[in-house]
Amino acid sequence: MPVNLPEIIPALLAPIQGIRLGWAESNIKQPNRKDLLVIEISKGSAVSGVFTQNRFCAAPVTLCKKHLDAVKNKDVAGIKALVINTGNANAGTGEQGMLDALTTCQNLAEIMAIPVESILPFSTGVILEHLPMNKLLAGLPLAVANLTTDNWADAAWAIMTTDVAPKAYSTSVKIGNEQVNITGISKGAGMIHPNMATMLGYVATDANITQSLLDEITKEIADLSFNCISVDGDTSTNDSFIVIATGKSNAAVIRERNDKGFNEVYNALLETAQYLAKAIVRDGEGATKFLTITVKGALSIDEAKTIGFSIGKSPLVKTAMFASDPNLGRVLAAIGYASRECKSLADLDTEQLELYFGEVLVAEKGGRAASYQEDEGQAVMNEAEIDITVQLHRGNEDATIWTCDFSYDYVRINAEYRT
Repeated sequence: MPVNLPEIIPALLAPIQGIRLGWAESNIKQPNRKDLLVIEISKGSAVSGVFTQNRFCAAPVTLCKKHLDAVKNKDVAGIKALVINTGNANAGTGEQGMLDALTTCQNLAEIMAIPVESILPFSTGVILEHLPMNKLLAGLPLAVANLTTDNWADAAWAIMTTDVAPKAYSTSVKIGNEQVNITGISKGAGMIHPNMATMLGYVATDANITQSLLDEITKEIADLSFNCISVDGDTSTNDSFIVIATGKSNAAVIRERNDKGFNEVYNALLETAQYLAKAIVRDGEGATKFLTITVKGALSIDEAKTIGFSIGKSPLVKTAMFASDPNLGRVLAAIGYASRECKSLADLDTEQLELYFGEVLVAEKGGRAASYQEDEGQAVMNEAEIDITVQLHRGNEDATIWTCDFSYDYVRINAEYRT
């Protein structure tokens, strides 16, 4: 079961003015489960996205980028809908995959009477298999007929693959006397590692944010949330993170960072994205431990993140965490070889480095801390949530990443994925 992931309460997921969501059971991979989602977006909304950097990016990712470019070039007046299917990634599917993604958009465009280019398609599931188009297309009218403002919980279920639990979050802020709502969903449990977001995530707000500013902060928010997580070190072909600002609240327009309300809305969007990102790690395939790895005193954020991920994606560290084994050597080794991915770490002074498990100093001056007692480290490792802190003492930059352990179930889940 997910590590300390609260069950979502549908009534607490605030509707967003200008957003409606509808789902269908299309039997794309499994019968009798929600596997198709349509999100309707009101006219005048700003929509921004960041996507996987995997060179084998899926056909819908390519089409999403093309349609967002059409909006940027004013060839179409904004994004009007998202369509998401689970069970099949439509990745590694060549020309037919592109045709299937486009056909999905064309059919939805006809049903909703909107331009084809105003639709962003998304897929998740098995790679290297073609979409069962007859099932998908048959589900589209059902999903559209099911559009309502309060379908966020069902939407979270509809985008799951190997997830054990749905992931959703909602919050609000006040700008003057006006309330602004933010609600989001995500999916992901395996094949989780940057770049960029290693999952599917959708966050909507009724704040009025200009398109240019939304584009700017969407990338920042992804870097501080979904680009700070890892389950297994594998970057997917379908990763997509979308932020929607409908502008339907009565709060003032936010055009620049120094405008009234910017900090409140930005922090709420980041809070939502970080919650959803950490929820993915808590629901990592087979996870039994949730790890927070903080690297302090680096010369750059890149240095700090590189060391964090070097620890967080090490199979030896992750299996030790599963066994509740305070194996310090595995963590130190992972720090030591981080220079393979960040050349500035080639001169890392290990004599200056300090390593903490929780509040316990476990390593300093190049080796085991003189004050360290094994039972103290063991007590930390026995917990379901473990904090690891590395103090480099070489600069002023910090970074935090979130990851999980490797259990027997991770192997079983992935061995049986296609069966």
